[in-house]
Amino acid sequence: MKTKLLTALLLGTSILGTTGMALAEDVTLNIESWRGDDLTIWKDKLIPAFEAKNPGIKVVFAPSAPTEYDAALGAKLAAGSAGDLITCRPFDKSLELFKKGNLADLTTLPGMENFSPVAKAAWQTDDGKSSFCVPMASVIHGFIYNKDAFDKLGLKVPTTNDEFYAVLDKIKADGTYIPMAMGTKDLWEAATMGYQNIGPNYWKGEEGRTALIKGKQKLTDPDWVAPYKELAKWKPYLGDGFEAQTYPDSQNLFTLGRAAIYPAGSWEIGLFNTQAQFKMGAFPPPVQKAGDTCYISDHTDIGMGLNAASKHQEAAKKFLSWVASPDFATIYANALPGFFSLNSTPVKMEDPLAQEFVSWRGKCKSTIRSTYQILSRGTPNLENETWVESANVINGTDTPEAAAKKLQDGLDSWYKPAK
Repeated sequence: MKTKLLTALLLGTSILGTTGMALAEDVTLNIESWRGDDLTIWKDKLIPAFEAKNPGIKVVFAPSAPTEYDAALGAKLAAGSAGDLITCRPFDKSLELFKKGNLADLTTLPGMENFSPVAKAAWQTDDGKSSFCVPMASVIHGFIYNKDAFDKLGLKVPTTNDEFYAVLDKIKADGTYIPMAMGTKDLWEAATMGYQNIGPNYWKGEEGRTALIKGKQKLTDPDWVAPYKELAKWKPYLGDGFEAQTYPDSQNLFTLGRAAIYPAGSWEIGLFNTQAQFKMGAFPPPVQKAGDTCYISDHTDIGMGLNAASKHQEAAKKFLSWVASPDFATIYANALPGFFSLNSTPVKMEDPLAQEFVSWRGKCKSTIRSTYQILSRGTPNLENETWVESANVINGTDTPEAAAKKLQDGLDSWYKPAK
């Protein structure tokens, strides 16, 4: 009898031990993303850094093609086969997933306190009360310039509008370089690298952007028409045939050394570093006059959320808290120069051009593109219409005032600000 009891106890201990081992097995977290270009960075740098500090949690980065991501993710979420962690596009795409219950509420996640209200705005409900993705990175707008060309022509980096046009005039008079590489054929380039680049200095960044959403300002107000008046002045500096010039054409003109200045988004840094055979620098959008407060478009680009149906909620939250940490920010931002951390802890950039862009946060006020939150949900779509009108103004086929009126009329046709 004693032998049988001992055998039973030993067998029971063995079963418990096996169960305990099963509970201690590694949890595997899968990340959904559209960013296949940074697969090696996740595999070689980010995931090993997290796993080293979190034994028992394995992470797999499994991106989809960018053009297929939204549809593929939607299908996986509906089928219950989506990954534990969801890479988030800014604003409405992710807000829609949250409203459907696909993304968990991360408002109280440890680490969310590391981000400013502007950084979190792209992944919050309209009232700002619920956050559903951890902000990962933004892109900053400004101007990249050919340092060799500036040195050759004896040019100083402009800080005011008057200095900016004086520089453009000197480049044009010399004739060696096209003053600025930007075309209007693809439309979005004129709006994104033109209007949204210089505009915040006129509508005062977040002050104007939020006033527009509240209906306290209109696109026909002087502060919103003013950037179009500046864009209209760009036409003589863009080179022959700019109306037929595509975005890749503009990139090539600059990296081949044929243009001196490139109205830019910081996402160009990685590519330009590999293609340009000259030294580059960057400067923020010039202010109207010396002493004015400067504003930059520091646009929220990518975040990460938690699949509300994940079977590994705690492990996934632990990973997201790490994504919200300065450690993640430092690795990510330096591995992808031009995609800047949104963490409140400053990250020292190893790439000098990237460091120049991010240094503007210390002297200018950050904002995001004016059309992205709430105002492009209806028809006509304000973002797409801004592309068209920005190109029209530069081409000279619309006046700044006419363009602003078209945009405001379109917005008024469907958007009624909340009272």
